[in-house]
Amino acid sequence: MSGESVLEQIRNYDPNISVIIVSGQDKITTAVELLKSGAFDYISKDQETKERLLGSIRNARNKSSLIKEIDHLKKEITVKYEFEKSIIGNSPAIKKVFQMLEKAVSTHISISISGETGTGKELIAKAIHYNSKRKNKPFIAVNITAIPRELIESELFGHEKGAFTGATSRRIGKFEEAEGGTIFLDEIGDMDPNLQAKLLRVLQEREVVRVGGNQVIKLDVRLITATHKDLGEEVKAGRFREDLYYRIIGMPIHLPPLRERGTDVILIAKFLLDQFSKDNDLPRFQLSQEAQEMLLSYTFPGNIRELKSIVELAAVMAEGNIIEAHNLTFGATRKTEYLLDQEMTMQEYMYRIIRYYLNRYDNNVLEVAKKLDIGKSSLYRYLKEMEHAGI
Repeated sequence: MSGESVLEQIRNYDPNISVIIVSGQDKITTAVELLKSGAFDYISKDQETKERLLGSIRNARNKSSLIKEIDHLKKEITVKYEFEKSIIGNSPAIKKVFQMLEKAVSTHISISISGETGTGKELIAKAIHYNSKRKNKPFIAVNITAIPRELIESELFGHEKGAFTGATSRRIGKFEEAEGGTIFLDEIGDMDPNLQAKLLRVLQEREVVRVGGNQVIKLDVRLITATHKDLGEEVKAGRFREDLYYRIIGMPIHLPPLRERGTDVILIAKFLLDQFSKDNDLPRFQLSQEAQEMLLSYTFPGNIRELKSIVELAAVMAEGNIIEAHNLTFGATRKTEYLLDQEMTMQEYMYRIIRYYLNRYDNNVLEVAKKLDIGKSSLYRYLKEMEHAGI
């Protein structure tokens, strides 16, 4: 068969094989056609053929190594963001999140993630992306609050050369970068109202026009947004467009704060300590019983981000591989202060205490009744009263 046919057969067998063609023909059109068909290089026979061939082989080997490395990294990322490995916990609150994630990955619906700062909203977004059909395409994260207001439009949608002072060349926007994959807009509740209108148009039309340009670029991008604000309340207050709200809300996923996840705190702390040990080539750390009880008694206003900071510092301060209570350094807010941060009736305080213990012991009624030293029937009666009161 001809050289062209050989190339076609090899490409059909495995498109990752690098094919170098050496030929006595030096017609440029032939070389261009073969390169378009997938040849890695085309070398015409002359006195420098040997040197050019050796150089091309080196480049082909480098390309092959890069392809293998990229495939390895893709597999690593997929494993890293498996739900059960990346999102630690057994509490009822986090199990609800798992259920939502399983539904989220099977469709292309927009996802809106809400939760306090430090609860892991970007981690959830990555878990959705890397478990979806788009996992081999880009995941582009943009923090709205981290970009100056005058640059955010260009950052998201791109710009043409000369579009404004300082635009010395064309810039591809984040939406174009995410083509085929996922764009994650963090802290979308802080987006400027003027930009909200432009974002709405992009989402409605599924296309973007760069700043200063007129070319319409079609988009195939999945949108995931996150905010620590209540967007519904922001709409009522007139700070967030209602039409954009309904466009992005899609499937809402709420991440519970760490103080509502009971003994998940200990599971996450141990996971973070193991990661710290691995990253710093240290032996594994253990948490003493007193240290665990102290962790469970804290509110974690900074959530998982704060827990990470606390346990890593404790690991540094520990004398050996056992972290004691005195190694833990907390902020000012404690559970007792959180319990008393509002004026309530005695009955309301009692309900709050019951709710705290239920969260701490994963809704194990028998265990909670034992800890509070009350009868099981009394606890069930209080639970019924709480349900009726909507607590």
